[in-house]
Amino acid sequence: MSDTLKIASWNINSVRARIDIVTRFLEEERPDILCLQETKVVNDIFPGDPFRRMGYVHQVLNGQRMHHGVAILSKVPLDENLNHDWQDNGEARHVGVRLPNGVRLENVYVPAGGDIPDRVLNPKFGQKLDFIERMTRWSETLAEPTLMVGDFNIAPLECDVWSHKQLLDVVSHTPVEVEALTRLQQSHGWIDLGRHFHPAPARLYTWWSYRSKDWTANDRGRRLDHMWASPTVAAAATGHRVLEPCRSWLKPSDHVPLVTEFSF
Repeated sequence: MSDTLKIASWNINSVRARIDIVTRFLEEERPDILCLQETKVVNDIFPGDPFRRMGYVHQVLNGQRMHHGVAILSKVPLDENLNHDWQDNGEARHVGVRLPNGVRLENVYVPAGGDIPDRVLNPKFGQKLDFIERMTRWSETLAEPTLMVGDFNIAPLECDVWSHKQLLDVVSHTPVEVEALTRLQQSHGWIDLGRHFHPAPARLYTWWSYRSKDWTANDRGRRLDHMWASPTVAAAATGHRVLEPCRSWLKPSDHVPLVTEFSF
C-alpha cells in the first residue's frame, strides 16, 4: 500500500442505473477506494465486472433489492467485513472493513426519516433518531483509528442548507436531528473533514432535489453527505473535495461524490 490514499464516497441512487457516471467518475478521479450508498441491488447481481476491469477487485457488498444497500470497492486489500444493523430491522445500511494500515473504514447510509419531524406521527422519523442513537453507543466504544463516511441525511450547520430559517421544520435540518448528530460527533471526538478543510460558512452542499427542473437555478442544496475521522486519521488527511459538477452529468444522482486524500 502506498503512503497516499484517496477515498471517495457517493450516494449513487442505484448503481446499475448510473454505472456510466460511476465509471466516468473513477476514470477521472482514480480513487483507491470508493464507498457507495443506496446501491439498490442485491449482492448476487451487483455489477462488479465494470469495477474489476478498472482495478477495483476488492469488493465488499451489503445489498438489498430496490432499496438501501452499501458497497466498498477498492484497489487495496480489505479485511474484516462487518455489518451493523443500526436500523434494527435487517436493512442494508452499513458495511465496515479494515484497511491494510489498520484503519477501520465504515460506510453508512442513515435513513432519510420521512416527511414529518415527529416520531409519533411519523415512525420513520423515530427510526432515524434511534439509528443515530445506536451509532452513538457504538461510537463511544471505539478504540481504533476510524474513518466513517456516507449519507448521514442530516445537514447540521446553518450554512449547510440553502435557508436555515425555511428548513428548521424540514426533516434533515431540524434541531432534534442536529442535536442527535452532534452527540454522535462528540461521542468519539470525530473530526468533520468537510468543515475541517472548508470552514463554515463556506459553501459545501452535497445534495439537490430532483424536484427542481434546473438544480442550478435556485441552488437549494443541503450538505447531507459526510466524512468523519478519528483525530489520528484526520491528522493524515491532506485535502477534501465535493465534486459538485457531477450533479449535472447525464442521469445524475441527487447526491455528489466526496473525495478525501490521506498521507499515512
